[in-house]
Formats: sequence, C-alpha cells, structure tokens
Amino acid sequence: MLQELLERYPALAACRASIEQAAACWIDCFADGGKLLVCGNGGSCADSDHIVGELMKGFLKKRPLSAAQKQAMRERCPQLTEAELNSLQLGLPTVALPALTALNTAFCNDADPTLLYAQGVMGLGRPGDVLVGISTSGNSANVLAAAKTAKGLGLTVIGLTGQGGGRLAQVADVCIRVPATETFKVQELHLPVYHYLCAATEAHFYAE
Repeated sequence: MLQELLERYPALAACRASIEQAAACWIDCFADGGKLLVCGNGGSCADSDHIVGELMKGFLKKRPLSAAQKQAMRERCPQLTEAELNSLQLGLPTVALPALTALNTAFCNDADPTLLYAQGVMGLGRPGDVLVGISTSGNSANVLAAAKTAKGLGLTVIGLTGQGGGRLAQVADVCIRVPATETFKVQELHLPVYHYLCAATEAHFYAE
C-alpha cells in the first residue's frame, strides 16, 4: 500500500520512514484503546475533520458489526432494530479539536486564544493517545502549544508539516515533512499522506 502511494506521489519518497513511523503510532494507539486528537488551521483545520471522517466510519472497508456485537447491543437495548445495527459501522476514536466550537470560542474569549487546542488536549488527552498537529509551516502557535501540552501529558505527537518542519518538528515524536514549502503545495501532499495513514490503520483492524 505504501509503495503504491510512492508510485503515485514520487516526491513523498523522502518521507517514507516518517510515514511508516506515524502509521505504526496510530495502530499502536488504537490497539491499546487510545484515541487520536487532530488539529490545524484553515485548510489544515479542514484536514482535521477529513481525517475524522475516514477513521470514525468505513473508509475503504465496510466495517460491519459482528453478530456477537449486534447481539450484545440488542441485549442492552432491545429497541435497536436489525436495520439500525446493519447500518452502523465500527469506528476508530478520533476527535478534531477545531470542531469543539463552544469550548474553543469560550476559551478564546475567557483566556488565551493561542491555547485553545491545548485546552482541548488537557480535557481529552490521556497517556497513550496521539496528537496529530497539522501545520504547513510547522510554526502555527496554537498547534505548537497543543503539541507541547500533549507531550507534557504523555501523548505521542505526530507533526504533519512542510519541508522545513518549523518548531513543531522539534517537539513532535514523528514529523512528516512533505517536500514542499508553498502552503497550497504542502496541503496537496498532506492529503495523500493522511489518506494512506487512514487506509493502513483501517486495514490493520478490519478485514474485507
């Protein structure tokens, strides 16, 4: 799967090792019962939501509930219908911190706007979880603050940046620095990277 990605996007060969490390971190996190927290600004904010959409439901696979899971849910709630249980899909717990609108606006108004994602990490982050900080420059102040807070709480930090890596690369446990410097070009390479990470993680946990 990774080789296919690199064939379609040869420029990403420079990031092969860090992409493999990030995939392993995601898989280990979910295998241990952890969750993914994701944050970014602008287009990277949209990327955060995109990642949630791929992980919290089927991406390339259907992810149906097993017969045993459906039976257990029916025993707890007999009102659940077969149609509902057949439509629901298994998910990998992932939260886009920018989507916490009420928290973020309240914290920006009451405290320090630079720390809005850091506050989300404080409330949701637990040791063993993973924070994915997306910043084309690697210097977004609010993403950097979230990364530092995550490290302080015992989370693994994955950075997704442009070529330079910025200050985020100094904090992250793994930093995927795609080989571009202009914002839109960095974002064009971020998409196939996180699509691969989502697909590889899904493939690990779910059969066809």
